Parts: sequence; structure tokens; C-alpha cells
Amino acid sequence: MREKILAVMEKNSRIDIKDLAILLGESEIAVANEIADMEKEHVICGYHTLINWDNTSDEKVVALIEVKVTPQRGMGFDKIAERIYQYSEVNAVYLMSGAYDFTVFIEGKTMRQVALFVSEKLSTLDSVLSTATHFVLKKYKDHGTVLVQEVQDERMLITP
Repeated sequence: MREKILAVMEKNSRIDIKDLAILLGESEIAVANEIADMEKEHVICGYHTLINWDNTSDEKVVALIEVKVTPQRGMGFDKIAERIYQYSEVNAVYLMSGAYDFTVFIEGKTMRQVALFVSEKLSTLDSVLSTATHFVLKKYKDHGTVLVQEVQDERMLITP
């Protein structure tokens, strides 16, 4: 039941417990208890709303930053990641395989604000060797949801 609950809630975290129970063929109490257990175990870590900021008047700049680090003896990558994710500008930190160690997603109001974060906070950390910042220009799909409207073909159909 756990995997089924997670699969449904990952797509729609606002689903009513009653509707989820019916969908899964389980009792409401069993579903509610399972969700509560998963919250306690940090399997379910939060509930988020996906917003297409391009359709609002708010200006936001999202950047992906590649970060190369030197892990410190006895602390590894976890302590460095912890220092990075403590910053309020940081939305996500991922340990990566390949050419760099971390991918850091941050959000700011302007490109300058992002640049200042990188130059004054992130790159000044002892373990950070280098960074490469990439700005998100447009989101087409996020968390499995298509954010752009399909383009309608407005050409006239001509038949012989």
C-alpha cells in the first residue's frame, strides 16, 4: 500500500484521504495512518505547490550551480552539503557523479543577486574549488508537469 500511496501523492499531494482510500481499495483510517507513519519516518518530507512563475508578475531568477569541492578528512561531502543548504537562497543541493561534486539550485530576484550569492557566500567556503553558474531561461516541464501551453496550429486547412 505504501508504494501506491506515494505514487498517487507524488502526482497530486492535495488528494483527499477519502478519495485516495477509494482509489486504493483501503480504509480511510489505514491510509491516514500510513501517511502519518511516512511523515514521521521522513519518507514524505513536505507538500509543495508547483507554480509557473512566468505566468505571474513576480520576477524570479533560478540558477543551477555546478560546484567542485575538496572533501575534508572525516567529514566527507555531507558536511559541505550541510553548509551549502543552510543558505536561504538555496532550494536544492544534490551530490553528483561526474565532472563536479554538487548541483545547487538557487533562486533570486535578479541575476546580480545570484552572482553576489555565488561570489560572496558559495565560492568563499573553504572546501569549494570552483563553481559554474547556469541560469534557467525557461521551464518547459517541472516535476513531471508541462508548464507551457501547446501551440495551436492556426494555418487554414486546404484540401484539393
